[in-house]
Amino acid sequence: MAPSFPQHLLDGYRTFTTQRLPTEQSRYRELSERGQSPAVMVVGCCDSRVSPEVIFDAGPGELFVVRNVANLVPPYQPDFNAHGVSAALEYAVNVLQVKHIVVLGHAQCGGIRAFIDKIKPLSPGDFIGRWMSMFIKPGEIVEQRGHETMHDFTVRIEKAAVFRSLENLMTFPFVRERVHQGEMELHGAYFGVAEGSLFVLDQEAKEFRSARESQTSS
Repeated sequence: MAPSFPQHLLDGYRTFTTQRLPTEQSRYRELSERGQSPAVMVVGCCDSRVSPEVIFDAGPGELFVVRNVANLVPPYQPDFNAHGVSAALEYAVNVLQVKHIVVLGHAQCGGIRAFIDKIKPLSPGDFIGRWMSMFIKPGEIVEQRGHETMHDFTVRIEKAAVFRSLENLMTFPFVRERVHQGEMELHGAYFGVAEGSLFVLDQEAKEFRSARESQTSS
C-alpha cells in the first residue's frame, strides 16, 4: 500500500491557496523573479512549537531560517566533512549579505533536556548527544548544576546555548569581518513557549530582557 500524503497538510495548503495566497500573490511573483533578499537570518530550534516565522509574524522572503536541535551554531571547522549550519551561514552572509543574525533559544528544549537527562558516555548512534557535545560535555552537567532545581538549571543551560552559539558565530572569519566593519549585528533571544513571551539578549549586561519592556522603553 502506497503511503498517503498527510491529509491535514493538504487541507492546510488549500486554506493557504484560498485565503493567504491571493493577498500575497504579487509578493510571491516578485520573489520568484528577483530572488530573496532578507535582512535577517534566524538560527532556531527544529522544535515544532517554535517557528520563527510565526513568532516574528514574518511574511514570505523576510527571514532566512536554519533550524536544528537546540539552535546551535558549531564553531568554524573548514574540513572535508559536511556542515549544514555552516553552509547556510556562509550563504546568508556572503551571498544574501544579511544585516542581522538572531540566535533564537526557547524554553522546554527537548534536545537540551534529553542530553541533561542522559549524563552518560556517547554511543556510536547517539546523534543528539554528539551534536550537543559541541556545546557542553556530558561530565560537566553534574558539575554545573550545583544547588539549582532541575527547572532553573535547564533554563540556564537553554540560555547558555544561545551565548555559546553567538561565541561560535564569531569564529567564522566572514562573520567576524562583517561584524567588526559594522555591516552586520548578532543578537540573542529566548522564547517562552507557554506564555508566548520573548526575551532579547542585552549583550552588555549579558542578561535576557523582556521584549515588551524594550518596546516600552523605546
